[in-house]
Amino acid sequence: MQDSFGRDIKYMRISITDRCNLRCKYCMPADGLKNKLTHADILSYDEIIKIVRVAKSLGIEAVRITGGEPLVRKGVPDLVRELSKIVDVSLTTNATLLPKYAMELKNAGLSRINISIDTLDANAYKEITRVGNLDEAIAGLEAVLDAGFDPVKINAVAMKGIKQNYNDFARLTFEKPVHVRFIEYMSIGDIEGKYISEEEIKAQINADLHPVSGPIGSGPAHYYQLDGAKGTIGFITSQSNHFCNTCNRIRLTADGKIRPCLFSDVEYDVRSGNIKDVLENAIKNKPAGHEGKSGTFRHMSQIGG
Repeated sequence: MQDSFGRDIKYMRISITDRCNLRCKYCMPADGLKNKLTHADILSYDEIIKIVRVAKSLGIEAVRITGGEPLVRKGVPDLVRELSKIVDVSLTTNATLLPKYAMELKNAGLSRINISIDTLDANAYKEITRVGNLDEAIAGLEAVLDAGFDPVKINAVAMKGIKQNYNDFARLTFEKPVHVRFIEYMSIGDIEGKYISEEEIKAQINADLHPVSGPIGSGPAHYYQLDGAKGTIGFITSQSNHFCNTCNRIRLTADGKIRPCLFSDVEYDVRSGNIKDVLENAIKNKPAGHEGKSGTFRHMSQIGG
């Protein structure tokens, strides 16, 4: 289905929980969310499957399961197994629970995994996540590679005020066949911060980056490769170079709200009426772009990354 600006909406991000086992500075307050969703608030897996079936009839071809941290919710492989019968399914995770779930997710039909790791320095990782252990995230990355997932992408939010060595990520692309994507920070909720641009990151890496085609499901990122590297380095320039004119996605929050735009507080409740009508209305009213908006009333963990 096309929106009113002629964009084909083919992709849905589905948050299945607002909970997380980490407390990343740019995503969630230090003491967690004040108004956590109750069991009754959150969409059941049966509801999600029903919504995806309707979305498929409207042209949605792929979904990405997000959170919070999706793997803190029980039964995710079962959800993947059912959704993969309908559409292409991928998942974004902080990786800390992947040693337990990677192979089960692969066998359930999960296509791809994106791993959120913002620094490869153990002390900085603990500072950014407030409670995290880098070794657990790296073990999750290894589990995904061992399970045979390809491509494997690492998302690193580039933000001033946190310790990040971008050369550490560049070296990782020589060691492992991973696709590192630097994401310009977006102020969501009441958490403010300043992004670091693609050009600033390139200047720190200070090496010949050759433009290459992105992996499957590369979305708005554009990619480069260092000579001899197994993986690639990508950039998602949501702030310095908007890509709203090619945005093909809508979001479904864990409490059943369709958000046509990440930066807009306009939501459509799928529980308020006929699912098809709600989805069509949300897509029809998808805005042209975020027009410089810097945040919304919800935190990222409440929207779905």
